[in-house]
Parts: sequence; C-alpha cells; structure tokens
Amino acid sequence: MNLLTSPEAPDRKLFAGPRVRRLRQGLGITQSRMAADLGLSVSYLNLLERNQRPLTAAVLLKLADVYDVDIRQFTSADTDRRADDVAAALQKGGVAVGRMEVRDFADQHPEIAAALLRLAEAGSHTSPSGQDVSAAPLELVRAHLLERANHFADLDQHAESLADELRLSGQALDAAVRERLRARHGLNVRMLPWDVMPDRLRRFDFHNRQVLLSEVLDGASRTFQLCVQLAQLEARAEIEAECAVAAARLAPGEPFASQLLATNLASYWAAALMMPYGRFHAAAESLGYDMELLQARFSAGFEQVAHRLTTLQRPGMRGIPFMLLRSDRAGQISKRFAAGRLPFASAGGQCPLWVLYAAFEHPGRILTQIADVEGGEKLFTIARTVRPQITPWGAERPRFAIALACSLDHARAVVYAGGIDPHSAPAVPIGPGCAACFRQDCRQRSAPPAGAQLRLDQGSRGLHPYGFTAPAHAGEHPTGERMT
Repeated sequence: MNLLTSPEAPDRKLFAGPRVRRLRQGLGITQSRMAADLGLSVSYLNLLERNQRPLTAAVLLKLADVYDVDIRQFTSADTDRRADDVAAALQKGGVAVGRMEVRDFADQHPEIAAALLRLAEAGSHTSPSGQDVSAAPLELVRAHLLERANHFADLDQHAESLADELRLSGQALDAAVRERLRARHGLNVRMLPWDVMPDRLRRFDFHNRQVLLSEVLDGASRTFQLCVQLAQLEARAEIEAECAVAAARLAPGEPFASQLLATNLASYWAAALMMPYGRFHAAAESLGYDMELLQARFSAGFEQVAHRLTTLQRPGMRGIPFMLLRSDRAGQISKRFAAGRLPFASAGGQCPLWVLYAAFEHPGRILTQIADVEGGEKLFTIARTVRPQITPWGAERPRFAIALACSLDHARAVVYAGGIDPHSAPAVPIGPGCAACFRQDCRQRSAPPAGAQLRLDQGSRGLHPYGFTAPAHAGEHPTGERMT
C-alpha cells in the first residue's frame, strides 16, 4: 500500500500538518531549525504545519531519515482509528457528529481525543449510582498501554543490558537469574508441590529470603516468574518512572490502576529480559515471525512470544505492529495488547466468525484467517489455544485462545501467509460483536445492534427475524461512504 494515500482513496493528498508540528514541538526545535534540517523554507514549513500544503513523498522520507521516526506516524491510519473510536463513543452517548468533523478533530487535537476516550472507557464501567466498578482500572491501564503503543523504551534498554551481562556467564537464563537472585539479593528459589501452594504460582517470602514457585509452572513460565521477581528488585526505578508519567492519565485517587500498571510493566521487563529487543527483533524478521521457532530459540512460551511481538516499536528497528487478544469460549476478553490502533485494539473482538473462536475446535493447532472488518480494513490473524499452567487431575482446566493480528498490508512478511495473495484472497466478514455490528447480511447474528431501529415484516422472513436501520454514521466506511 502506498503510505501517502489510503487504499480507499488512492488519489487523496496527505495533509499531516498537526503531526509534523507535534513532532517538531516534541523535539523542542523551532520552525527555522526544522526547515533547515529538511531543506525547506520557513514559510513553506509553516504552510505544511497549517495543512495548507500536502506532505509530499520527498518531505515525508526526509522527515523519517533526519529524525529517525516511523513513516507510518504521518499517515492517516492512526487518526482514522482514533476517529472511529471517538465517533463510537459519541454515538453511545446519543451524539451524532459527521465522520469528517470527527476525523478533523482527532487529527488536530489527538491528546484531547485520547482523553475523551479514556473518560468514555471509565464512564462505561460505572454503576447506576455513578460509582466506579472494578473493571474501570483495567480499562484505564489498557488505554494507557494503547496510547504508548505497548512499547516502553527505557524498560527495554534496561532489560537488554542486563540480558547481555547475564549471557557472559555462559549459563542458561533460568540458571543465571537464579544465581543473580542468590548472589546479589540473598534470595533462594524453591519449588513447592501444588497442594502446598494451591492458590499461588509465585510468592516472595521476605522473612525467609525465598522465592517460592509452584510446580504447575512449565519451564518457560518458571523463568518468566523469576524474571518478574528480578524486575521488582532491579527495575524498580524504571518502573516507577513510567508510572509517574502515566499518573496524570490514570484516575486520580485510584491506587489499584497504578498498582496494576506497575505489575504490567514488571511483566514487560521480564519478557524483555527473556527476549532482548535487538536479538528478538532480528530473529522475528529473519524467521518470518514463526511463533514456534521463536519459542525454541528463546525458551519461551507461545503466549509469551505473542505478547512480545506486540512491543516491537523501537524507532529504526520496528517490527510488524501486531495486536493480541486472549478470550475464553464465551467471548470474554481477558488480555488486549496492541502496537497500534487496529480494529479491536481498544474494544470489540467478540465476533464468532473470527478465527479466534474457531481455535477452540482445534486445540494446539495454529489457524489463520483474512478478515474483512466492518469499515473496510482487512486483518491477517493467527490464532491458537493456550494453556496457562498445568492443572491437577479433577480440577477445572482453564481454556483460552489467543489471536495475533496485523493489517493485511503486513501479511507478506509473515510465514503463515505464505502463498496468499492479499489482494485476491477471500476474506471473512467479521464485526466487533453483534451489539456494535451493523452488517445486514450476517447469518451468525444473535442480537440487533445497539441503537438500531428495528423493522419487522410479517410477510417475509429474512436471515434473522428482524431487519434494522442503522443510526446515522454507523457502519460508515473510512471514506465516508455507507456500508451495504
């Protein structure tokens, strides 16, 4: 796909003035300095920033080269996705605003748009009395991770440096971390039978200076839990710094949100220690993102590798911007991470036609699918069931499946898409879930979309017992055209 245009409007010029201005202000340089760096006149740069001139290919490439930024941040995909999210939030509140007006607002004022989305997400989890319920902190943290594209450079660099240091010991990572916990922190690691520690996978016994692990953890999970413990000891300053940055975005006076973010960041650091950025990125690119080979090379689990693939957004060394969702059979999403604003990155993903749910019928097998998302975007998805930990006989066995998805434009770099022509391959139409999906011809529909006006015709029977008329702006294509 040409990065200067959208696939729906190939002749549309790229106006990205606000994004150029935000880049300049973030770098702390003047218009004169940026103009000199790019070989432009100050007046021309001023016109660019005011959207009175389009961003040409030459200037776009110069920006990427001089400031080492990802060319994709100047294209419209991220703004379109944020605009879709804002439009959906407004629609839920009964406010009808034109698609182009919302897009202009999201482009000109991205921070305000992001703040509105956070407020909407927090407000959607309130009780009738207006009190926050327990899900609100989870959504606040998810929104923050999405805003950061699930990438934390300081944590990555800190973990990568330690990983290089530990490699010099010549030991496997598991043994090297155990030795570091013993030598530097005076901690011994003990494995406990499941009946001794039935409700914990890891516990820090401060008084006896022990890290206790459950025997139900497999090898990769044991290493990960030890790395999480090490993160809490050696990456505390970096984690606290990231939490301080996020403090204004999380709900004031909501300590659980901050604690939950710190827990997520400790897990991020642990994964970065197991799969150091430079080596993992190089391996992912050379192996065509082959999940099982990456598992073998880094002694990691399938879900751990999938998580790590959503974090590869280092400037100058970016991977495919993946999104990960983990769900149970009932469509309840328990994990949601994304390197960009793909469909379902912040909400949705409960469509039973998505390959994520077919994975339960084929335990342990990797399934793939090209999906046509309502709105015109196409996703390439890898799905497989995962087992969180070993379960004793007779106990309830948790069952989850994960979907790792990216834009179809990136599918050629993925080994699982070998032989697929993304321009001619058939795609399965899916939606975010029946309550938010306005497809008229879906045989799988179980409920009408929220806000739709129902129509009944007693003289005929369609694919489902009712027809409906979508509210204004619902199901709009990114170009502004109506979906049919």
